[in-house]
Amino acid sequence: MTPVEGPCPCDSGLTYADCCEPLHDGRAGAETAERLMRSRYAAYAVGRTDHVFRTWHPRTRPADVEPTPGLRWTGLTVLAAEAGGADDAEGTVEFEAAYETAEGPGTLHERSRFVRRGPRWVYVDGDEP
Repeated sequence: MTPVEGPCPCDSGLTYADCCEPLHDGRAGAETAERLMRSRYAAYAVGRTDHVFRTWHPRTRPADVEPTPGLRWTGLTVLAAEAGGADDAEGTVEFEAAYETAEGPGTLHERSRFVRRGPRWVYVDGDEP
């Protein structure tokens, strides 16, 4: 795996080393549903699909998570977050994730659902609003 230098892909304003890398490496956990969503986006962007798999609810996750060949994630905008705080059991995060492929640019718009399993947030599923 190539080290990631510079800003975190989740657009937090922090470096990757100070933001999502500790979550990807399992050295830290997401305190909120939004934080988990940002770390999952960054994981797709840097090729850390192991983190995506680990943070997907076992009842809804696929058998394997592989990156889409030729797709490059280029930006994240969080549009809304409901619940999903440190004291909540569930939450939702609506976001737009920009990407580029050989066919051109695109945007994924999703409203993601998260639940707490013990002390950890996990992704359940998402819908396009």
